[in-house]
Amino acid sequence: MHVKSVNLETVCGITSTLPENDKMEIAFAGKSNVGKSSLINSLMNRKSYARTSQQPGKTQTINFYNINECLYFVDLPGYGYAKVSVETKEKWGKMIDNYLKNAKQLRILFLLVDIRHEPGQHDVDMYNWSVNYGYNPIIIATKSDKISRGAIPKHTAVIRKKLNCIEGTPIIPFSSLNKSGKEEIWEYIEDMLEYYENED
Repeated sequence: MHVKSVNLETVCGITSTLPENDKMEIAFAGKSNVGKSSLINSLMNRKSYARTSQQPGKTQTINFYNINECLYFVDLPGYGYAKVSVETKEKWGKMIDNYLKNAKQLRILFLLVDIRHEPGQHDVDMYNWSVNYGYNPIIIATKSDKISRGAIPKHTAVIRKKLNCIEGTPIIPFSSLNKSGKEEIWEYIEDMLEYYENED
């Protein structure tokens, strides 16, 4: 898809009411500093529209980006950052929970994990949480340029085993530097958009 227009349309905090959108939503979840903003910027062909930060835990709201007036990217708060208070973590958890429970237009949930490391307990919990709400997350293994190409299958196998992925779950290695994986991610989005538009 050629991204012609991007608009940060809605920003929801802990007390905000989620928007009643009439377009398909694609959500992005992941641990703080996993590269979520970098992925979203890459998909939108924007350098810094979604704020990236060296300081983990920067995304403290749910941000709805209107793409081409035909779908939304939904940037969920990063989780698992140790240096924020328990109260803040609980707020982020409630925000994500509220979204997953009430999102009527959500069709794809991308769960980002760092390809270099075995998924942590927060990642496992997020995966299981999503499945319990009826979603089958597509896994994006970020920072794939940080390991050799030959090591990628081994690392993705570790991710699949640790998350105990549903059989057939895609795991897409992605690099925000060389853009590998970007086209494959867009293929899933475009296929779902076509399906969504024919649902009625």
